[in-house]
Amino acid sequence: MVTYEILSEPGEREYNEDYAGARQNGEAFCFVLADGLGGHGGGDEASRMVAEYILNDFEKKGEASEEYLRECFEESQKLLMEEQEKQNRLYEMKTTLVVLLADEHILQWGHIGDSRLYFYRNKKLKQRTLDHSVPQMLVAAGEIREEDIRGHADRNRLLRVMGSEWDHPRYQLSPPVERSGQEAFLLCSDGFWEWIEEKPMQAALKRAKSPAEWLEQMQKTVQKNGTGKGMDNYSAIAVFAD
Repeated sequence: MVTYEILSEPGEREYNEDYAGARQNGEAFCFVLADGLGGHGGGDEASRMVAEYILNDFEKKGEASEEYLRECFEESQKLLMEEQEKQNRLYEMKTTLVVLLADEHILQWGHIGDSRLYFYRNKKLKQRTLDHSVPQMLVAAGEIREEDIRGHADRNRLLRVMGSEWDHPRYQLSPPVERSGQEAFLLCSDGFWEWIEEKPMQAALKRAKSPAEWLEQMQKTVQKNGTGKGMDNYSAIAVFAD
């Protein structure tokens, strides 16, 4: 059984440029989270366009496969680039993207940018996507520690996003994971993970009896830590694959 809960809030900003959604096609599910870049009218349009294209397409013909996951990124990128050209807004309409596909047997995900997916099994963190950002690159080079990403001066400098020219695919896909019935996922924008560290995420998961309860507990921490500090939009999708 797959259960989920979705949260998307403007934080302390006037507009919400995040988009989070889910769709079902038979026994298969698709979860999409996007964080728009480029200011109001650019970022929010980019995140909505990309996410809605994937979700609507999935409802018609989607499946939990690597081939379809690639299609999600490549077709929505093509759509976004065409729209940029049509509106003559090449530098404004960009977005991060995380996509999780699930059916009775397989779980697979992909991402681009610094919106994250956290993968838990038996309520323990197994993996998280690595940001396509300057601080994550500095971690890889051994120049800063993983925990220094959150407060880093260049945290918002992204190296890969939807809506930038690709000479080859710039997104990253996970290998497929077989379902064991003990999986949980958190998809979230940087406005969410900026204000809650991994230990409180996992502690909240251990206490939670549902995705809604898990999100509610984490949101309290996010608001407590971020309120009054110019909080960005924050969005998250919690998924239990029992």
